[in-house]
Amino acid sequence: MLCHISAARRGRLVWLVPFLWTLALGLWGLSRQDSVWRDEAATWQVAGRPAGEIWRMLGNVDAVHGLYYLLMHGLFEFFGASTTTLRLPSVLAVAAAAACVAAIGSRLAGFWAGLGAGLALGLLPAVQFYLQEGRPYALVAAGAALSTLLLVSLLESGPGRRAWPRWTAYGVTVLACALLNWLSLLVLPAHAATLWWVRARRGVLLRWAAYASGAVTGALPLILFSRGQSDQVSWIPPLTWHMLIGPGILLAIGGLGAWADRPDRKSLSAAAVGLPLLAVPQLGLIGLSLVQPLFLDRYVLFSMAGLALLIGAALAAAVRVCSPRFPTAAGLLVPGVVGVAVVALLPVELGRRAPASRVDDVLAVAGEVDRLKRDGDAVLFVPAARRDTALVSPGAFTGLTDLALARTPVASATLKGEEAEPARIRAALLGQRRVLLVTDSAKVAKPPSAERDKTKAAVLREHFTVVEDRQVRGRRVTVYERRG
Repeated sequence: MLCHISAARRGRLVWLVPFLWTLALGLWGLSRQDSVWRDEAATWQVAGRPAGEIWRMLGNVDAVHGLYYLLMHGLFEFFGASTTTLRLPSVLAVAAAAACVAAIGSRLAGFWAGLGAGLALGLLPAVQFYLQEGRPYALVAAGAALSTLLLVSLLESGPGRRAWPRWTAYGVTVLACALLNWLSLLVLPAHAATLWWVRARRGVLLRWAAYASGAVTGALPLILFSRGQSDQVSWIPPLTWHMLIGPGILLAIGGLGAWADRPDRKSLSAAAVGLPLLAVPQLGLIGLSLVQPLFLDRYVLFSMAGLALLIGAALAAAVRVCSPRFPTAAGLLVPGVVGVAVVALLPVELGRRAPASRVDDVLAVAGEVDRLKRDGDAVLFVPAARRDTALVSPGAFTGLTDLALARTPVASATLKGEEAEPARIRAALLGQRRVLLVTDSAKVAKPPSAERDKTKAAVLREHFTVVEDRQVRGRRVTVYERRG
């Protein structure tokens, strides 16, 4: 039984078990049946470029993800491009976040709170989605959890000359997260709320303000520069009431966990750390979205560490209640609850690991193109962003002429390349006998809005006949032959 394990071993187990548990969850079905969706395709195709070309592209687009792209470029160079290389950093990051959350819970509310919090993090549905995602949000979550652990250790240890390395690590961690996604700076008002909650000493407040200001100052050039690329997020819909249902439920659950912890005012507790970490980033993003639509759960994924911490505190409170009368049952409570949660969430867990969990799959449609193409065929993409299929799987498009492309993505330092004017696209199309059109499946497709795309659709409709039409995992490839 765990109650007979020495304190030193319990101290190791409390973070090691959640780390290994979350790592196992992440490795389970990591390839998602060899599928890659459009967001991950952006990472894949950019990471495959030379570092100099990535730097040049960041001047035009996606500067907010620059550090992440350069990191993935190094990994692709060393390990090769694959779904494992693409997603394993996120798996390791969430596992590290689980270990940090467990360590925080153990410090603040005991062994069972830490173990419960660490095991809970990887099971949360939002975390399950980004646990196996080739994007930077899991890395941000790990950094936010680490910075929170550092802050807790500083508040526990009190003033001292040996605190400056931890303060420096805190500032550097917050800055690194901001360079991965500057909306992670919403962790700072969450930490400020914790400092206010526990009535931190003036010296601690001044040190925190200094290092937090340093992190913000370091990220400020990126923030200002990326604001010039804000049209990249213009597709995010305005905030509506139904979008607040999810955050409302999370805050309600978090409130129950905080109530179960029942901290004394001014005490450093799981509630004092977890509730601000959950609530403040969510409310902050809602506030920002009233000015400019930005509300996407992935931008505040790191707030799930606060929810996991509160769940762990609630489990520890249940263990304390059961221990006097049912000591054996109390020792099995946390593992039992986690086991029940795994079974209850099994449909979610399986769904997150299926290609259907994402809107499309760029690899599956590339396979269809490879099967349907013939020598001398041409290819079109509607919209132009669907060219990511060819960028991730260039071998499938060997021998096909990209009729609309004027400058490649690398040459134009963009994600999707630059296309020719509508008149040139029309003339090139009329000179073809057979054309493959790669677009979205009927379920998710939107009517063409760009003039170039309208021209492509009009010429195909007026002068060509459909001879093959395949839809697979959110994408569609249609083969057209010239009439007459």
